[in-house]
Amino acid sequence: MTVTPEPGGPSTREPRPAGQPESLADLLGGRQGAVDATLPPVAFAVGWLSTGHSLVGGVAAAVLAGTAVAGWRLRRGDRPRSVLVGLLAVCVAALIALRTGRATDFFLIQLLSNAASMLAWVVSIVVRWPLLGAVVGVVLRQRGRWRRDPALLRAYSRGSWVWAATYVLRLAVFVPLYLGGQVVALVVARVALTWPLVAAALAVSWLVIRRSLPAGHPGVRHPVTVPGPAAREAEAGGADR
Repeated sequence: MTVTPEPGGPSTREPRPAGQPESLADLLGGRQGAVDATLPPVAFAVGWLSTGHSLVGGVAAAVLAGTAVAGWRLRRGDRPRSVLVGLLAVCVAALIALRTGRATDFFLIQLLSNAASMLAWVVSIVVRWPLLGAVVGVVLRQRGRWRRDPALLRAYSRGSWVWAATYVLRLAVFVPLYLGGQVVALVVARVALTWPLVAAALAVSWLVIRRSLPAGHPGVRHPVTVPGPAAREAEAGGADR
């Protein structure tokens, strides 16, 4: 996400019927945010192509699209800070492209954010604070209780590797296209590796978590916490690196 990681939590939703399976997509949402993130780059490419490869045309189209997306997100009740961060990212990308005179530099922020996200996910696993657990823990209002469950800590660590891999894949695709000056191909890759990849990561990481939990475990909503020193000892050796 980037990833950002990027959605409403379950606290605003009706409880699921007993026995009905739950997924990370149910917990985290994210589809609409991932789709919204692709609109400014698509608008940039359309504006750039339709104006004879004019950076001004591409930038204007991207900023207009970003503003429209921000307005729509505010209307549907998204947090203003999240909306403004998204719009600011579009504006900064536009300014970089105008400054350098290279259309591909509109995607430079995207490359840097993916590299930073990959590093953050890997480091979080190594230090036994897997970001997948942190995100789900915040959504479920568990604070750090999930870390006192050795099985959940191990499962979230394994699931977090799936998300780290998505950023590796994006960089493996984006960097050669960026270096080759392939503007349209970058947009196509951005669309293909946004929501479809997020959907795949949600499904695969949820499968990894479920298979990592021992039989009889009540699931991510109900951490089986180990009190006192035993928890610290379990945490020290329970997470896969």
